[in-house]
Amino acid sequence: MLGLVSISFAQEEDVSTSDPVQRALKVARDTVEEAEGKPLNVIKWAFYQDDWSTQASWQQYGAFGIDNCASDILLFQKRSDVRFGWTFELTDASGDRYQVRVSFDLEDSVVCDEVAPAPQAPAVVTNEDGETVEVDLPEAVAGTANVDGFQLGGHVDGLTDDVANVMRSAGMTWVKKQLPIDAGVAKGVEFINTAHGHGFKILLGVVANKDALAADFDGHMGAFTNFVAELAAAGADAIEVHNEPNIDREWPIGTISGANYVRMLAPAYNAIKAANPNTLVISGAPAPTGFAGAAGCIPELCNDDVFMQQMADAGAANYMDCVGLHYNEGIVSPSTFSGDPRGEYPTYYFQSMLNRGYNPFGGKKVCFTELGYLSGEGMGAPIPPAFAWAGNTTLGQHAAWLAEAASASAQSGKVAIMIVWNVNFSRWDSDPMGGYAMLRPDGSCPACQTLASVMGG
Repeated sequence: MLGLVSISFAQEEDVSTSDPVQRALKVARDTVEEAEGKPLNVIKWAFYQDDWSTQASWQQYGAFGIDNCASDILLFQKRSDVRFGWTFELTDASGDRYQVRVSFDLEDSVVCDEVAPAPQAPAVVTNEDGETVEVDLPEAVAGTANVDGFQLGGHVDGLTDDVANVMRSAGMTWVKKQLPIDAGVAKGVEFINTAHGHGFKILLGVVANKDALAADFDGHMGAFTNFVAELAAAGADAIEVHNEPNIDREWPIGTISGANYVRMLAPAYNAIKAANPNTLVISGAPAPTGFAGAAGCIPELCNDDVFMQQMADAGAANYMDCVGLHYNEGIVSPSTFSGDPRGEYPTYYFQSMLNRGYNPFGGKKVCFTELGYLSGEGMGAPIPPAFAWAGNTTLGQHAAWLAEAASASAQSGKVAIMIVWNVNFSRWDSDPMGGYAMLRPDGSCPACQTLASVMGG
């Protein structure tokens, strides 16, 4: 099972809505009506996100796929290729109950023989026949990485002497660089040596190749684990295992789940620890999002809270020193819990975002591998339309809120590292990185002073 159960009573589905659950509910109802040959008066319905490709599903039904619960479909006709979707339980006015499965793309649906509980399953792998089967994760290798206390750092676009001096003035001791696997180990070693040469620890955000994951997951994971092991052996102080794996920009569409991500995290953790027990392993921070709505997961993404709970259920806490987290859409003070004009969604607020990452993993500390506030003040051109939500954030607020976030992180006891997004990026177009930067176009750094005040500088 991929998500939590949601229940509604006497609620007619909205056929015009963009909510994927409501659209899937209509498909489920239509499927039952077609099978029964009569209208269905639904008075109660429940659903959960499901995975029909686990070994537990095979053991329960004797086949893989969306229609393994329907005995009237012959084994050789079953759709083992349709693996993910919603399972609905519909109750009509006469008390009859139906279990219906609907694929995430709404193209496939089936009425099951009976209403049965969902089998629980861990991560899965694909065998040589293209079928997915349950996999036992390896025993975690022991490591000695230290996550005591609180430390501050920044994501840089090049680390010069001047940038290093600015960072030190703000109380920073960590540098972050993102490193795609295709850039090669030599580029990572260059980053490590540059950071250490300036007296900083370095966090490498190592990003796998999404297309290679889709084409040959196990083969690419062999290359990926070797890659991170070489970086650890070269002296990387921390490695973040992939980036935002809950969205299809970074993970193959249709296979996005926290359990599948743990298939990457576990071997990467062991490879890193075997190469260098002192390297801190940080789970890949999911993109903060609620786009999937009540569904939790759709083919293109999973909501970050659902994704992290899936990770926790699959045993991720055994394969990390720190929980990777991003927070980059705030437009109110980190000390507030409400008042955002967009609403009360948890990813809008620092405190609720922190709890969102901290709570599922049994006390593992959080590492904010991106935390930033966007301000267009002083950028010389209007803020891009897609980021209009930050249009009223001043440079003074940007600086003050970074300091407040650092202070709140340190005082919470839940945060080991906070990496500011970002120090010195200058891009200002559809992706307004420069508006997040501490160093502004005029050379000033208001956030350096505010951060120094809370970091004891």
